[in-house]
Amino acid sequence: MEAPSRVNRELCLIEAALYVAGRPLDTKTLGSILGIKSKKAVERLARTLVKEYSAIQSALEVVELDEKQFALQLKPRYVQQVRRLSLRPALSKGPLKTLSFIAYHQPVAQSSVAKARGSHAYQHIRALEKLKLIQTDKLGKTQILRTTDAFLDYLNLSHNPRLMRRQLRALFQIRPKEEMAG
Repeated sequence: MEAPSRVNRELCLIEAALYVAGRPLDTKTLGSILGIKSKKAVERLARTLVKEYSAIQSALEVVELDEKQFALQLKPRYVQQVRRLSLRPALSKGPLKTLSFIAYHQPVAQSSVAKARGSHAYQHIRALEKLKLIQTDKLGKTQILRTTDAFLDYLNLSHNPRLMRRQLRALFQIRPKEEMAG
């Protein structure tokens, strides 16, 4: 049997690192795994892996996120069917809807969330903070809510806000404002 090429071995190492980490990894971290100091070389290798995954029929994909991070994740179309098997803490429907509202409208005032979701949203917000899925920042007397990187990783969402909103619409069948007005 033929020994794997250097490039193939490096691609396998990136794939293994992304799998084991279970979260996005930056080029510096991937470079340390590969023993490569050139960020450009690591980016080229990781982008090669992105292309390889997009060329095959698989439930998994390797995606490039903002800030030169790469992630191995489940394709969004498979998430709903297998979510119950996940070892991550499960959210019930109410907190999940509150979380999606915050994500879609962020940064958003806590009072706006409560107005849209009802007074039970305050309980949801406390639970979401405890799970580190959202963060609150004080602005005068108001709390401003936004999601965390842990939230993006929890739902395998992009760090790009525009792409994330599209992914949320697809996940929760949220219609854009223009459609709801019409």
